[in-house]
Amino acid sequence: MSLLVVGTVAFDAIETPFGKVDKITGGSGNYICHSAGHFTNEMQLVSVIGDDFDQKELEYLQSIGTDIEGVQVKKGEKSFFWSGKYHMDLNRRDTLVTDLNVLADFNPVLPESYKKAEFLIVGNIDPNLQAKVISQMLERPKLIALDTMNFWMDIAQDALDIVLKMVDLLIVNEEEARQLSKEYSLVKAADVIRKKGPKYLIIKKGEHGALLFHENRVFFAPALPLEDVFDPTGAGDTFAGGFMGYLASTRDLSFENMKRAVIYGSAMASFCVEKFGAQRLKEVSRQEIEDRVQVFIDLVDFDIILQQA
Repeated sequence: MSLLVVGTVAFDAIETPFGKVDKITGGSGNYICHSAGHFTNEMQLVSVIGDDFDQKELEYLQSIGTDIEGVQVKKGEKSFFWSGKYHMDLNRRDTLVTDLNVLADFNPVLPESYKKAEFLIVGNIDPNLQAKVISQMLERPKLIALDTMNFWMDIAQDALDIVLKMVDLLIVNEEEARQLSKEYSLVKAADVIRKKGPKYLIIKKGEHGALLFHENRVFFAPALPLEDVFDPTGAGDTFAGGFMGYLASTRDLSFENMKRAVIYGSAMASFCVEKFGAQRLKEVSRQEIEDRVQVFIDLVDFDIILQQA
């Protein structure tokens, strides 16, 4: 049930209406592993960092079951750094600084022990690199999931179209789904996108939940109304980590189990936003996760008696 994670491990500086942190560990690979680690202890991480990265953070990833042989350390160079400021509604943010640093010439190379992983999630990086990662696998994983963003649609659409043919599942937000499909209706967008390659599609709607599409079936998971939301950074990657971690732990790819995975992913994302960075993901217990999942279930569970005409 090994889960191979390819994504960034980085430093973030974040400002929201509720506080500010000048330097905190972030990156898609980091959030995915923090989340998936609550369901599986067989993770393999491919990323790149500078020698300025905190060794204790790598040790923590190892402590939750992450093999870091695939993490390249560039001596004398700095790790990827991103800084952003969120508006009051937290749905909009301004990027203040993006320093690619070691990410500028990242060349993902899979260790031999990673090439037969059963599950693979490739985070939001250059689609040319995403395709390179997938092509290094010796055996096709049971599920290959992909994340991308508007930036790659703007500058590398042809490369993105190629990699979409190589994956089983695409995870995007609603803005990205509309740009990729050129359709406003998310139902129509899902149909167009799945014709590009992925059999499954998840469209994240932020505070409005998430949609899972497969063939003629659609599942909607609501977002949990939260009293305190401090930092939405990494929530999407945390969702993906919870989703993939749950699937890897159950090894069940039925649509019904994917629906459960969406709920678990949503639950993990709801914890992520409660504190800055991945701090809440480090603290949360499995019982808290199960309790939060039950809240999601109760949110949509109802009995109704139809009146006779």
